[in-house]
Formats: sequence, structure tokens, C-alpha cells
Amino acid sequence: MLNKFLGKFSKDLGIDLGTTSTLVYTPEKGIVINEPSVVAINMRTDEILAVGVEAKKMLGKTPGHIQAIKPMVDGVISDFEVTEKMLKYFIDKVHAEYFTLLPRPRVVIGIPLDITEVEKKAVEDAAKSAGAREVFLIEQSMAAAVGTRLSVTDPTATMIVDIGGGTTEIAVISLGGVVTWKTLRLAGNALDNDIIQYVREEFNILIGEQVAENIKIRIGSAAPLKEGLEMPLRGRDLINGLPKEIIISDHQVREAMSRIIRQIIENIKITLETTPPELAADIYEYGIILTGGGALLRNLDKEIAQATKIPVRVAEDPLTCVVRGTGILLANPELLNKIISPATAEY
Repeated sequence: MLNKFLGKFSKDLGIDLGTTSTLVYTPEKGIVINEPSVVAINMRTDEILAVGVEAKKMLGKTPGHIQAIKPMVDGVISDFEVTEKMLKYFIDKVHAEYFTLLPRPRVVIGIPLDITEVEKKAVEDAAKSAGAREVFLIEQSMAAAVGTRLSVTDPTATMIVDIGGGTTEIAVISLGGVVTWKTLRLAGNALDNDIIQYVREEFNILIGEQVAENIKIRIGSAAPLKEGLEMPLRGRDLINGLPKEIIISDHQVREAMSRIIRQIIENIKITLETTPPELAADIYEYGIILTGGGALLRNLDKEIAQATKIPVRVAEDPLTCVVRGTGILLANPELLNKIISPATAEY
């Protein structure tokens, strides 16, 4: 009863709880939070020092008693308590300007396709512990399709390739459900790790995750560019232990990332092979849609199109498709009820 009363003064939220970033959407204002999924904690006092952007700045730079933690791994919760604290921080931040003392919002959260019942329960419990009065779970691929304004309840096939930070989800959607799908633990973070490995092997230089991510964003590509790009790279020389700077080119970065890009394309082909022929005909006609941060990699759409012989397009603002989908579902309870993921059983 109290939750229902407090709910009248709370703002319903759509949340994309991602490995790399967490985005929060309110029907009134759209996307109000877009911050890294990182929490910095003082291990001596158990106090939260920073969440989001400020916490990400601390990665790899903290003293022994401070930890910058990424509580989400491969799209699922790896540290329940830290995830709960992060969600509570974001929920309170959204409600700060509304003078709500105890926010109790309804929350729609995107979840991976291959999530287990235990992992699903962890997401529900973390959101409820953080203050949500009702939690609705939606498959991320479905939320991404809704966020790109596709009619997911029609009897025509839509193929979504959602390349996030921790996972790549390839899904064929028709009649409000996922018909065939594949989930890979290969996405943006794996590309960063391959760049780190390449720089270590080729140049004997050790770089951090943030440097690798910056290289990928600034000069990374899936296919050759019309004009070559290069940028300075700074790290620690593994031979003498001193700081060192070199110039790295887009060709070298492409070589570093090629293994994972090939695997993603191969799995798109495998998913197409297992798709019913009627739906495969629709995909051939309407094409494949890329969403998620990985869709922003230069020429990735062209590389996939060339390999599959199917038109490929990048969704408008691919980074926010999932969270915009959750927001649309909040405003459309009828559609939400049609495609909602079943609640977990109480243990």
C-alpha cells in the first residue's frame, strides 16, 4: 500500500543495464542518464566514492584501499551489492529534482537472451532493493527493435544484431517473439582486449583498457578506409619499463580486431542458416539492422553486407536503441504485456 502511494510521486524508468554503460530513460524527458557502469568504493569504509563517469576516470589509477569495480560482466550481474548501489544511485539521481524522499518507480530493464533464471532473479532483486516497486524484464534485442521503431508484432521478420560492450546478440524477431538467436561473449570489450594484446606482441608496449577503447573509437574500422588514419599511442615499454609513445595506424588496429569481427560475421551467417525460409525471405528484403555501440565501428555494416549479400543498415543512434525501446514500452502497456519476459519463480 505504501509502495503504491509513493509510486504516485515517482517517475517510471526504462533502464539499459549494460556491461559498459547504464542508460536511464523517463517518458517525460527521454534519456536522463548515460554513464559508464563503474562504481568506485573505499574498501576501508565501504563508502561509495563515485559512480559513472567519475568512477571510470579512476580505472587503473587507484591506490590499494580504493577499487573501481565494473559490476556487470558479459551483460549479467557479477557483483550484486555493487549493482544494487549503482542502480540506487541512478534512481535517486533521477528523482533528486522532484523532491521525492522514497522513490518507488516502475522499471523496465533490458536483459540478455541467454540469461539464466538465477541471473534474471538477480536483476529483479537488485532493482527492487534499489527502490523499484515493479520490475519488468525485456529481452535486449526486442527492446532494441522497439527502440528503432520497428513493428515487432507483425508477421514479418526483423534481424537485429546488437553489439554491446560484453555481448553480441543476433536475433530474428517476428510476431512479438524471438524466433532464432545467438549470443556471443564477444563484443566491444573483447575488441579492446585484442588491441591491447596486439600492441603488446607487436610493439612490446603495455596499454590500458581506456587507451585501447580510445584507439578503437578514433581510428578503428572493419574494412579499409578511403583515407588512412593514425594516432599516437602511449604506454609502458615492457623491455625497459619506461613510458613510450609510438604511432599506430588504422590498418594495424583493423588487423588486431579482425578475429572477432570474423567470428561475429560467421555467427550472423549461422543464425541465417537456422532461420525458417519464410522469415529468411523477409530478412533478404528488409535487411539486417545493427544496434549497440559496436555498430558505430567504421565500415562494419559494409563488411557484414559483403559477407552475407544482404542489405545492412546502422540504426539511428544505435547506442540508445535498447533504452529508447524500454521507454516506448513504459508508455505502451499493451505492447509491454505482449513481449514481456516471464517473471522468475520465487525461491
